Amino acid sequence: MLISAEQIRRRVEELGEAIAKDHPDGDLCLIGVLKGSFMFLADLVRTVPRSLRLDFITAASYGASTQTSGEVRLLQDVALELSGRQVVVVEDIVDTGITLDYLLAHLRSKNPSSLRVAALLDKPARHRRDVPIDYVGFRIGDEFVVGYGLDLAEDYRQLPDIYVVAPRSAGA
Repeated sequence: MLISAEQIRRRVEELGEAIAKDHPDGDLCLIGVLKGSFMFLADLVRTVPRSLRLDFITAASYGASTQTSGEVRLLQDVALELSGRQVVVVEDIVDTGITLDYLLAHLRSKNPSSLRVAALLDKPARHRRDVPIDYVGFRIGDEFVVGYGLDLAEDYRQLPDIYVVAPRSAGA
């Protein structure tokens, strides 16, 4: 185990308070990047003590692999009108930054009044794109992690804690 459910709960509360403080009024929209952010987003929304709207966006760059392909595909776009709204993109993990960089450029084209990022996990050692992360839950090393919505080929999302996946030994 890398991060316990209790550590996650406390940090998500802090992030929700910070988002509310930075966005005291106006139209606030949280956009969850599916599928990995769904648990984080659900818990985060409950900690932001103000009215907000939710939407979702889906992009893919991993497939069944533990390594990004480097090519991002938009699978589902947001449905809400974002022009003039304060937008916070809610991401499970920022690894290389390639997917987030793509999504931010896409969302900027929709003319939000502000565009910020909340990421549960950040892996600075793996960044290949310089992307802004305004609200960071935890910075972690170069490990592949699962649990709390994060998966390995669609498995392990249901785990309440975050675990490091041990690399397979040669021949296994």
